[in-house]
Amino acid sequence: MTGINALFLLTGLLLFISVLASTISARLGLPLLLLFLGVGMLAGEDGPGGIVFEDFFIASLIAQAALSVILLDGGLRTRVSSFRVALRPAAVLASWGVIGTAGLLGVFATWLLDVDWRLGMLLAAIVGSTDAAAVFALLRNSGVRLNERVQATLEIESGANDPMAILLVTALVGMLLQPDTATLGSFVWMLTSQLGLGAILGLAGGWVLSRLMARMSLPDGLYALLILSGGTLVFAATNLLNGSGFLAVYLAGVVVGNRRSHATEHVLRVMDGLAWLAQAGMFVVLGLLVTPSRMIDYLPEALAMAVFLMLVARPLAVAIGLAPFRYPRKELLYVSWVGLRGAVPVVLAIVPVVMGVPDSQLLFNVAFAVVLLSLLVQGATVPMAARWLGVEVPPRDEPRDKREVWVSEVAAVDMLEFCVGAGAKAEGRHPDALGSDHPGHDVRCVALVREGGLHRLTPDTRLRPGDSVWMIAPDEISEQLARSFAGSRGELTANASFFGEFVVDPDSRASDLADAYGLRIEESERELAMGELLAVRLGRPPVVGDRVEIGAFVLTVREMGDKGRITALGLKCPPLGGGR
Repeated sequence: MTGINALFLLTGLLLFISVLASTISARLGLPLLLLFLGVGMLAGEDGPGGIVFEDFFIASLIAQAALSVILLDGGLRTRVSSFRVALRPAAVLASWGVIGTAGLLGVFATWLLDVDWRLGMLLAAIVGSTDAAAVFALLRNSGVRLNERVQATLEIESGANDPMAILLVTALVGMLLQPDTATLGSFVWMLTSQLGLGAILGLAGGWVLSRLMARMSLPDGLYALLILSGGTLVFAATNLLNGSGFLAVYLAGVVVGNRRSHATEHVLRVMDGLAWLAQAGMFVVLGLLVTPSRMIDYLPEALAMAVFLMLVARPLAVAIGLAPFRYPRKELLYVSWVGLRGAVPVVLAIVPVVMGVPDSQLLFNVAFAVVLLSLLVQGATVPMAARWLGVEVPPRDEPRDKREVWVSEVAAVDMLEFCVGAGAKAEGRHPDALGSDHPGHDVRCVALVREGGLHRLTPDTRLRPGDSVWMIAPDEISEQLARSFAGSRGELTANASFFGEFVVDPDSRASDLADAYGLRIEESERELAMGELLAVRLGRPPVVGDRVEIGAFVLTVREMGDKGRITALGLKCPPLGGGR
């Protein structure tokens, strides 16, 4: 019993320290995942903890279980609408991106390390895929709002590129250990089965889980366990059938997350905590597994590979893969830069060690060092790069908090929380009077919090700056309501600077606006609506933040509705004295 209690004590202590360490990540500008790794390395053989942990099989088991939870949570939070703008480019990056990156890096690794080309390609395949855990965590906590096309591309790619990386690693390990059995036909069959079974079983499993969640009546805490256990079943069953369990569990999460029911909110809240636990636990274990003193011996080679990966291999693969989709150059650069390596390369690096591949320790140590450098350099610069490259868009006007209150098995009302800003449109008005600004919608105030206490509503109640207001209102008008409560002049100025001084109806005729402002457009464009004109000039599905220049004027997508329809445009005029 003493040994078991000591193990529990050690596990709890490491996770506790990891969570506490997360509080300083924002101050240091470092990714949380890097701090989790650091805690594990400090507790390990070369650190003050002195824990000797060399069981690669157990580490691989823990990491795969954690990744399945992380991918399930990532899928639950992925909106189907994001597939509209990024499915095809992300699919290209998840396939060609991995192959292209691995091919270029493999040639470089073979030359640099002076090893057999199959070993060099294996090392490149190990670090060839981006990591879902790292990408999901950084995008969620970076503090920047990316335009939808860039964010969706990165998220879908990171969730879907693991099968290709696993396939390449498996094929190359087979070529090294059993070269006679490695054929092109076996490779193609493995690829087909991995992707095909992963997609079919993932979608089917997600459909079954979503139906169960909607129809069953359980205590609130059990819904998340239902989805977690179901996702684990989908993951394991797919792997047993030689499919991609990672792809399957991600797609299962996508289906469940987009078929909302009375239990969806409970599931998301619990899964958020479970995903963080999985990330912390996985990276602490991987940190324990590595021995920094051995890794330092390969640091020059790892540094050279990391630089080549970040500045040559990944950018070239992205540029070639996304060329047909007409991504702006700055977006290409950002997608290239946020190709973070994390737990997946480390897990894949364990495979050759377990399989007994010659020089597998070389592969593991170099791959781990590349991951550390990627998290340290790329992970720490995600917000800075977004602002520098201009792929960030202003924060959306949205409620401080939102809760779904299900009044039946099929119907729900949205409760939205807003904070009254100084100089807001809502200031000095009765909360229920705001409903008159939104005819056709039922808007009611259900609670007013003032100076930390619940304030009783009377006919004479008037909103003050600092008040917190809970409203019942449809989610589709949440942004319009949020603008009524926003009182910061600085935000208004920032929005005008980005979107322009004027709001333009996308259905207005281009000829009318051209005549009014002196815009120079082609004769063939005069009969187009302004939204159509912008879409034609873009040549790709528009997202918020997309812009085109018309002479000295700039037309920017301000708001998007359902099904990819532009609902508002911003027009930025040239400075006074500027030419038209």
